[in-house]
Amino acid sequence: MLVAMAMLTGMWSSPVLGQQDDPGVIIEEPIPEIPRRIPPPDGLELPHELRESVLRRLRDYEDRLWEIELQPRAADIGALVKAVAFAVENGEFWEEKQFALAGRFLDLADDRYEALVAGGELPWTNQRGLLVRGYRSRIDDSYQPFGLEIPEDLDLSGPVPLLVWLHGRGDKITDLHFIQRCMERSQALGGHVAEQQDAIILHPFGRHCVGWKHAGEIDVFEAIERVSEEYPVDPAKIALAGFSMGGAGPWHIGAHYRDRFCAVHAGAGFAETARYNRLTPDIYPPEWEQTLWKVYDTPNYVRNFLNGPVLAYSGENDKQKQAADLMEEALADVGHDLRHLVGPGMGHKYDEASAGEIWSWLNEAWEAGNPDDPAEVVLQTPTLRYAKHHWLRLAGLGKHWENAEAVGRWDREAKRITVDTQNVTALDIVAPGGIDLDGYSLVIDGNELASTATGFPIGGLAATRDGGTWSWGERKGVRKRPGIQGPIDDAFLDRFIVVPPESDPTEPLLARWVDFERRHFAKRWKELLRGELIEEEAYSLDARDIEESHLVLWGDPVSNPMIAEVVDRLPIEWGRDEFVFRGKTWSTENHVPVFIFPNPVNPDRYVVINSGLTFREAHDRTNSLQNPKLPDWAVIDLRRLPDAEAPGEIVDAGFFDESWE
Repeated sequence: MLVAMAMLTGMWSSPVLGQQDDPGVIIEEPIPEIPRRIPPPDGLELPHELRESVLRRLRDYEDRLWEIELQPRAADIGALVKAVAFAVENGEFWEEKQFALAGRFLDLADDRYEALVAGGELPWTNQRGLLVRGYRSRIDDSYQPFGLEIPEDLDLSGPVPLLVWLHGRGDKITDLHFIQRCMERSQALGGHVAEQQDAIILHPFGRHCVGWKHAGEIDVFEAIERVSEEYPVDPAKIALAGFSMGGAGPWHIGAHYRDRFCAVHAGAGFAETARYNRLTPDIYPPEWEQTLWKVYDTPNYVRNFLNGPVLAYSGENDKQKQAADLMEEALADVGHDLRHLVGPGMGHKYDEASAGEIWSWLNEAWEAGNPDDPAEVVLQTPTLRYAKHHWLRLAGLGKHWENAEAVGRWDREAKRITVDTQNVTALDIVAPGGIDLDGYSLVIDGNELASTATGFPIGGLAATRDGGTWSWGERKGVRKRPGIQGPIDDAFLDRFIVVPPESDPTEPLLARWVDFERRHFAKRWKELLRGELIEEEAYSLDARDIEESHLVLWGDPVSNPMIAEVVDRLPIEWGRDEFVFRGKTWSTENHVPVFIFPNPVNPDRYVVINSGLTFREAHDRTNSLQNPKLPDWAVIDLRRLPDAEAPGEIVDAGFFDESWE
């Protein structure tokens, strides 16, 4: 989808809808806009003449980007143009000296565009030193930037190591300012390794300021994929590191995807929610929200760090030393001694000696590499979203959101794989590198599943547990499985399409709420997640949309034809005056259901009913609170207006079971 250049205008409100019978609820008034926290809303407006010049140049790029969008290097231009467009639209200039960045980056876009359409050499693709490039995200078709450090003397004729460096929090470091920083200074390890000649350093953007969660988490892997297409990155020598908010990223991303990295280094940051925010049981949020802390709280995945090297750093006087201390305790509980460097006398920054020691450690990890078929794999997770490590994948849990573990051992000589599990009901063995599993036996929890030679190559094995007995085969029926397990926010980690209602819902309160919440989602996605929602009318959805995308459906069966098409196959009885959900009856006059469910038309994708991101502006004050706030389903009372905390009064909420019931 092309970057929209039009300015945001208008009120967030429906037309006057009349008076609700309840005298305490007035619906003539629009729902008040929720002030954004990040990026700060107090930006400066460009001077009139400069603004008109910039807008004219941006309009020119609408056609230009459309003309080149299928070319792989188009994103190197689109990321620059989008950075300027969003800065102008969202008011993201905070000092007058920043005004010049708009022209500077459009000039750079012009240079790249002219080289691309000329069909000759593309100078920036061979550039060394500091540069910025881009990719187009699968999630929302947005152009996203990333920074690179390409050492002058690094030999690119063969595979090279890659350091993925995650930046810290910067409320004002939106695309434009991120690009400026990446082009002007080395940032990894506090700038102490600017002269290194050992590896390419990748600086993902992370969708600005979401703590490397949500789409910011996926940004890391989309950027790695794009860099690996352009440069000879050795997939066995990719290390993950960062500091501050960027240190929180290696804790949770490193734990979730430990098999993707040969080493994980976390500097400062945070590793969980409750202790970091000094929450005590008397002020805990609802139980479902406490459960959802497990999505990102690293101690729930601590055993995954047993699979490879991990190193923590803290300044001696830094209050964020708390995260490394906590992880040191958690790893000690599973028999691992965390290597934790402490910078003497340091606050929230690196000292030169520690940075040098960390770089030496990274070189050791690059030298050792990351095997794709280790003899032993340790896996821990409370959710099927993060249920794979190398060749072992959990495909079913006895109970979601409770601790699940598996330890797999691969004996090549005996052609035997042994797995010991806890709270696991299905698993897969995914052979790396074309290894043939024909003739292998599988022993799970003492149950031996003998295999006979089939005479043809086998690339994977699947087993399920019924009671205490394991047998060959995959689980049958509609069940939670990796990628289709909830909660609501899980839909926004992959490609999704928003489907608006074609008319106002029957009830005025619902009509006003749907209009507000849908627009709020779009505004928040643009300002915080740095993209624009893909939106399609129900009638224009095609087979490819259904196959590739989750669908976010707004309204009710009366107002949205797509809801009407699938409602009989959803876990709800939805009439004009009331709906029955989870065994309870609710009036449509002042209640709305929100939930996630496998799409009845394509169970490999979700439908989301009436919800966008569930964390809101109040949670942006600290990245540690930018966690999912609603589980698989909820019922919202519309008589409380949406605000920075919630979309209304949440009167009931919970999780579907493993069978989506």
